[in-house]
Amino acid sequence: MPVVSSPTPSSVAVSGRMSRQRRRDTQPEVAIRRRLHAMGLRFRVTVPIPGMTRRTMDIAFTRSRVAVFVDGCFWHVCPVHATSPAANSQWWAEKLTKNRERDEATNAHLNELGWDVVRIWEHEDPVEAADRIAAVVRPSSG
Repeated sequence: MPVVSSPTPSSVAVSGRMSRQRRRDTQPEVAIRRRLHAMGLRFRVTVPIPGMTRRTMDIAFTRSRVAVFVDGCFWHVCPVHATSPAANSQWWAEKLTKNRERDEATNAHLNELGWDVVRIWEHEDPVEAADRIAAVVRPSSG
């Protein structure tokens, strides 16, 4: 696959904003982790995905084999909040499509390894997100 260089930034301000985007320990991720911890759940963070270099789980429950990803609305094309940049639109469309394809490949790979995958959008309420995660980590035996 040919290496595609980044396009010329549309402005210094946009370039600066994009370069400051956190990859881990984002506000939504930390809020969810705090809630999970308060619920008595213990987990690991930024865990490498077996067999997939340079990919990590945001939150991992290794004993119950549950992988959690807290996805940003822009970067992972949220159906509610996704936007399409006007500048360099073709490059961004390809980039965001590849992000979605990578997410799908990661989900499939983890499922093949026996992991359950929970994907949370950054805009979701942390309490509701933690409850959804807890339901997968410790399902009721009803």
